[in-house]
Amino acid sequence: MEDGVRSDNRSEGPEAKGMSKSMKRYLLVFNCLILSIGNCIAPLTNRLYSVKGGKRIWLMCALETAGFPFLAIPIIISYIYRRRKGGPKTKFCSISGVLILLCIVIGILIGADDYMDSAGVSRLPVSTYSLVLASQLGFTAFFAWILVKQKFTFLHFNAILLLTAGSVVLAFHTGSDLPAKESKADYILGFLMTLGAALLYGFVLPIIELLYKKAKQSITYSLVMEMQFFMALSATAFCFVGMYINKDFSAVPREAEKFELGKAMYYLVLMADAFLWQLFFLGAVGVIFCHSSLLSGILISALLPLSEVLAVFIFNEEFTPEKGMSLFLACWGSLSYFYEEYQSEKKKKRAAENEHKSIEVPGDINQEKSVAEVNDQASEIP
Repeated sequence: MEDGVRSDNRSEGPEAKGMSKSMKRYLLVFNCLILSIGNCIAPLTNRLYSVKGGKRIWLMCALETAGFPFLAIPIIISYIYRRRKGGPKTKFCSISGVLILLCIVIGILIGADDYMDSAGVSRLPVSTYSLVLASQLGFTAFFAWILVKQKFTFLHFNAILLLTAGSVVLAFHTGSDLPAKESKADYILGFLMTLGAALLYGFVLPIIELLYKKAKQSITYSLVMEMQFFMALSATAFCFVGMYINKDFSAVPREAEKFELGKAMYYLVLMADAFLWQLFFLGAVGVIFCHSSLLSGILISALLPLSEVLAVFIFNEEFTPEKGMSLFLACWGSLSYFYEEYQSEKKKKRAAENEHKSIEVPGDINQEKSVAEVNDQASEIP
């Protein structure tokens, strides 16, 4: 796989220079972990809000990025570390004005994606919602091919087709798992909204990778967190406008009073939801920084089986035959991707070893020749 994120710009920063391969590996694992936690649990808190009396779509939309203040903690820690290395002249915020503007534009796209995502999950069971999102990997792969020149093999295309087919199976059986007191029209709308969210976020991930490649300053993990802060800030502002127009701010206290789990639990669910979604988004951009947008999309799709199990046990949702088939296709597609990545890494390692040997062998031959010449000359001396 081409690693479009690892550009020359990134290697120039102080963090990149001082970061060993093992540290980069740990950072990748850390981001995969927080992405996994957010991706698996955040949809469950969204659904909990909906099934227990929450009806404000724009509020749900805002919660997906409203946890950006939590980023202040790691950003401050990073600044303290950088200040020790760089001295008192170290800037607290290293992001440039141009990058801020670009992050704002991406944040607005994320805000629109959040709205479609929230509208979808509020109308669908979590299991169905998760499986429809499997199509996001196909969209991510397509836009990665166009924007960052991602290379693909037969197994990549096979996985894309399988994951897309999983969503199509659900589309043909939209009435098989209608939630109680929900019309078929709402179910179909939720399906289309979720599919639209998958498409838009599949576009956003490669755009972020392209931004890392084209940035005119060193892309360090500190800068990645700052960029995520401004993207989430602008996305939240976008959603707040929708909340204001929809009069959600005045409706929240009334909704909290009627929440089935109680007023305190209502606000706790909102805070947990905001925090978990921020883990997801930070993990997603972190994986792009450490590897690629395609790997980020792969992880999101590969975690679907765990979301399925959690949804069935927590909300007692029915696991229909259509979901079983869709889940099987999603797992098969994900395995195709991981197997191809494994094979690709083996080929790269083998090629590197051969190249290393080809460099060493001529040197050994020359050394042997020089030794032979000396011996010949010595034998000619009477």
